[in-house]
Amino acid sequence: MTSSYSPHPLASALTPAGDPGSLTQARAVVDVLRRSAALAPEEVGRITGLTRAARAASEIPVYIVDRPRFQQANLELFDAIIGDAVPGISADRFDLGAALAFLSTKVLGQYDPFHGRLLLVAPNVRHVEKELSLDGMDFRLWVCLHEATHAVQFAAAPWLADHLAILTRELLANLEREAEGSAARFISWLSTAVRGGDDTPITEAILPKDMQAAMARVSAIMALLEGHADVVMDAISPARMPSARRIRAAFNKRRTNPKRIEKMLRTGLGIEDKLAQYRDGAAFVNAVIDKVGHAGLNRVFDHADALPTPEEIHDPERWIARTSES
Repeated sequence: MTSSYSPHPLASALTPAGDPGSLTQARAVVDVLRRSAALAPEEVGRITGLTRAARAASEIPVYIVDRPRFQQANLELFDAIIGDAVPGISADRFDLGAALAFLSTKVLGQYDPFHGRLLLVAPNVRHVEKELSLDGMDFRLWVCLHEATHAVQFAAAPWLADHLAILTRELLANLEREAEGSAARFISWLSTAVRGGDDTPITEAILPKDMQAAMARVSAIMALLEGHADVVMDAISPARMPSARRIRAAFNKRRTNPKRIEKMLRTGLGIEDKLAQYRDGAAFVNAVIDKVGHAGLNRVFDHADALPTPEEIHDPERWIARTSES
């Protein structure tokens, strides 16, 4: 994967390289991830019924990357979403560099719908499976199933990437206009967090009420996408992945028991909100599948009006009733 971006200087300075292991171990991680990524779309199509989208997703290029290349790819992603739509926000910002430094040590994989590519961060995958004593073959496929589900989602809904970009640009443009007030609210939140205060989500702490509503709309979409991917990866046959339940249990425990400093960083970067999205989205998806099956759930990919609202994410019956009538 080539990139037109040079590394972000702050992100580069703050990011450890990660332990790739021996040359043999590093090659094994890359080889298994590549094979797993090739197998994953077909599995996703079988589970969801989105077979045509799965065939399209199987053609998407897969890049096994290290942390610096992940950072560069995300600078390109940032530019694709924001571009010059929000002049006050640029890819060389200090806070973006700090976020990239943290995320590039945590993210296992990412589907980029704007460049049509799937990234798998090899040192992070190896670190987690070693830290949690997981079966490497199973875990690598498990990770690929999650990211392949995202590729299938965007293949099933070609309009979705632009829809998300528009909502994000509007949100960031409003945030830029509110920069001074948001900065003051952030400092207040940070001082409370450092002292071990409450766990108020960063979005609640810094955004005015009208912008919280806009953020809720984006969060509802992300909850759907992340929850759907979690449900799909857990639906894999035990015969295909014998240690799937153990992986999920270990991963959930890791998600919900961060150290204090990591929890503060996760909250500040909105990752705690993202983890809530996984939980809320999975609950929504499971409830819909129980009532109308995957075929009924797949209505979400028809058009933007079929996406669940923030209220419907917590009330799947309302979404089922609304979309069944349309």
